[in-house]
Amino acid sequence: MQNIKDLSGTYNLDPSHSRVGFVARHAMIAKVRGAFNEVSGTATIDGANPSATDLQVTIQTASVDTRDANRDGHLTSPDFFDAATYPTITFKATSAEIVDDETVAVTGDLTIKDTTRPVVVPFIFGGSAKDPFGNERIGFEGQVTVNRKDWGLTWNAALETGGVLVSDKVTLELEVSAVKAA
Repeated sequence: MQNIKDLSGTYNLDPSHSRVGFVARHAMIAKVRGAFNEVSGTATIDGANPSATDLQVTIQTASVDTRDANRDGHLTSPDFFDAATYPTITFKATSAEIVDDETVAVTGDLTIKDTTRPVVVPFIFGGSAKDPFGNERIGFEGQVTVNRKDWGLTWNAALETGGVLVSDKVTLELEVSAVKAA
């Protein structure tokens, strides 16, 4: 398997083979999973000099999909993402550090609504392969837990039994396949 340090070049995120998702607790007893179906991004990787890595991802806020149209409508409303006012969520890397042969920690600015905050996402390198169409592909998986209130996503409802309807902590799940640009 190829080593992270051997990667170089510009790669385009393949949205049909990638997932940008999230998990939040609902009613304090179950988890709700969702994803954003419209995502684009590019990464210019320099394995020998990871600090020179450039990564940018854009998510179309209105593409949120939790398998429930009513919930999706609420998530795109001003109570949460306010997709009409803030149509995109963005992530721009500010640094990258190779942790070991298969892990790279990417620090970047996550912007949701009008709030930008730094996050660090440890990505595990899944490997590289040439697909049947001659494309060079790479894969990474990462996750990070954030507090949604840090980005102004504060809506909630108290439960009769105590607790709240939506957890403050949300785990972001990133499964990325990218194709090397020609």
